[in-house]
Formats: sequence, C-alpha cells, structure tokens
Amino acid sequence: MANSALNPPILMLDLHAQHAPIHAELEAALHHCLKESSFIQGPAVGAFAQALSQHLGISHVVPCANGTDALQLALMSLRLPPGSEVLVPAFTYVATLEAAAILGLVPVVVDVLPNTFMLDPKAVEAALTPRTGAIIAVHLFGQCADLESLRRIADKNNIALIEDNAQSIGATFTTRSGETWVAGAVGEVGTTSFFPSKNLGAMGDGGALFTQDASRAELLRQLANHGQIRKYQHEYIGLNSRLDTMQAALLQVKLRYLNQWTSARQHVAAQYDAAFTGMAGVHTPARDPRSTHVFHQYTLRVTEAGCRAALQQHLLAKGVPSVVYYPLPVHLQPAYHYLGYRTGQFPVAEHLCQTVLSLPIHPTLVPEQVAYITDAVKCFF
Repeated sequence: MANSALNPPILMLDLHAQHAPIHAELEAALHHCLKESSFIQGPAVGAFAQALSQHLGISHVVPCANGTDALQLALMSLRLPPGSEVLVPAFTYVATLEAAAILGLVPVVVDVLPNTFMLDPKAVEAALTPRTGAIIAVHLFGQCADLESLRRIADKNNIALIEDNAQSIGATFTTRSGETWVAGAVGEVGTTSFFPSKNLGAMGDGGALFTQDASRAELLRQLANHGQIRKYQHEYIGLNSRLDTMQAALLQVKLRYLNQWTSARQHVAAQYDAAFTGMAGVHTPARDPRSTHVFHQYTLRVTEAGCRAALQQHLLAKGVPSVVYYPLPVHLQPAYHYLGYRTGQFPVAEHLCQTVLSLPIHPTLVPEQVAYITDAVKCFF
C-alpha cells in the first residue's frame, strides 16, 4: 500500500482531524469569550482549573502561561537559596534545566534508566549533596517516573520533589502498598504544559501547576501574578504568567474528550506493540508495570545506533514521518557547558540520544495507517 493512496496522509500529529468532530463546541466556546470580552483572567480560566482539578483528582490547579513558566514558578515557590542544586534527568527537554538556571540555581544532571528513560533513583541518591534543594522528575513520553523511590529519597533527605508532567497528564502510579498516585500530585508541585502537541493541548501556549497544599497553591497564584497578594500590593517578586481566557475555554472543551483520546492513543500503541515485539533491530517502549501509559509518544529504540538515520530516511521516503526526542543530551547543550560536564559522563542518556525514534501516535490514526507504518518499519530490517 503506498502512502499516497492513504487518505488522509500520515502525520506525526493531526490536530485538524482531532478537532473536526468537536469544531462546533470549540467555535461556541470562542464565540462566548468574544461576547463576554473578558480576555484576561476571565471566568473560563477558573472554570477550566476547577474542571481539570476534578478530572485528575488533584486539590489545586493553578493555570499559567506555559509549561516552562510552570517549572520556574514551582521552583520559585520552594524559596531555595541561590546556588542550591536541583537534580534533573540527562534525557529531557532543555526547559527542565532552564527553569533552574534562570533562577540562579544549579542544575545537577543525573543519568536515566535504560528501559523507561527516566531518572535512575540510585543515580539520584549518588548525586545528593548538602546543597541539594530539589529533584525534578520528568514523566517522559506518557508514563510515570519511579515516584515511590523518588518520593522516599526526597522525604529521607528533606528536599522537595517537583514533577514535570507535561507529557503524562492522566497517568497514574501504583505503590507497593497498592495506593494509586496521580502523576503531578505526588511532589510538592506538579507542572504541565498545554502546548498544542500535548495530549491536552491548547491552540497556543498554556500551562498549569498542581498541588495538594492550599497554602502553596495560593503562593503559586500570587507568584504567577506579579507576586501580588492583592491589587497593587506586591509581597513577592513574581512573574506575569497567565493562561489566556480563550485558551482556557478551548481547553475546557477538549478536556471532555481527554479520556477518549487517551484510549485511542493506547489502542494505536497496542497495535505497534503487536507488530514490533520480538522483532530484530528495534526495542518497543518499556512499560513500568506500576505506571499507566498515556502515550504522548511511541518511542522505539534502534538496536544499532548507526542505523537510525537510515531508518528515518527510509520511512520518510515512504511518507512516514518520525522524530528524534532528543538528539542531544542536555549536559552537552552549548548553553550548559558552564556546568562542566563532558561526553561519556552520562552514558545511558547519550546512548538513547543516538538510538531513539518516535513514530506517529495520535487519536485519529486509523488501522490502515498504523499497518502501513508498521510494514514500512518491518521492511527496513
């Protein structure tokens, strides 16, 4: 089957197709915002925050302008002394380090687990010093980091745990005792992004913070609004970081469909698994049995690092897009050379950057498209 014969063509993310069935609802939400004309901190912002709080079972949701701001605000709420160390994974998007560095904190890079790609708790313990103030756990590609181990380490050492939940909204983690923890609700603060490509994406930028602590939630609201405790009274140095009213209204519509879209992503992942499990040349995404997986990405590992580029070119020639998340580990990014890390220091992350490849996964992929993608991968090996 040629990709040219597929209608629609295969995309990494097809927002047009995803929005089409709910177009009238989205349009009505925008029309209401235009009629109301309360474009900054309008009623839709609070309504969306309440709806998301109920959906996730998290006590407090504090909207903000984007996911990077959310990370920065989370760290600001900890009031760490300048020069405090923040442990971050070597395999992550650069915003994880950026949020710490811009506040005068020191990102301390930690290697990741080779199967789930997330923070290695043993490496975290080895990286602790008297200056450590926080751990940022990134829930990558759709499942949870080892929350139980990281929460234990944080508590034992009296340091904060922040969860970057931009890619795993709605995922859960089951502890050894049988408790179910919601991603974003375990740390002192959880953060998320509503960037359009996320599982719950806006039509522009947006973000939010999660906490179970009412006093911290109030502090986060103040920090996100110029540090105001009331109008024109600024108790703290803060940010101007607000979720736009129209984006909140659109997100509230899309939230109604998040579970449906998650199920569709999981169905596509199951089809990929059935096709690729046991196949020579690639490893399917590992699952932590304690975590659910909402599949922000479906990321293969190519067995031989040198053949990923050839596979990607082969897929492109067949009309199948793919993306490398991430091509360069954060400790080797030029902006962070000042931290003094060198090539070879975090071998797991460096190897992943040479071998991972993400395939299309979104709620509107149809079985014929998935079959075409799997056949294209198989005929390469």
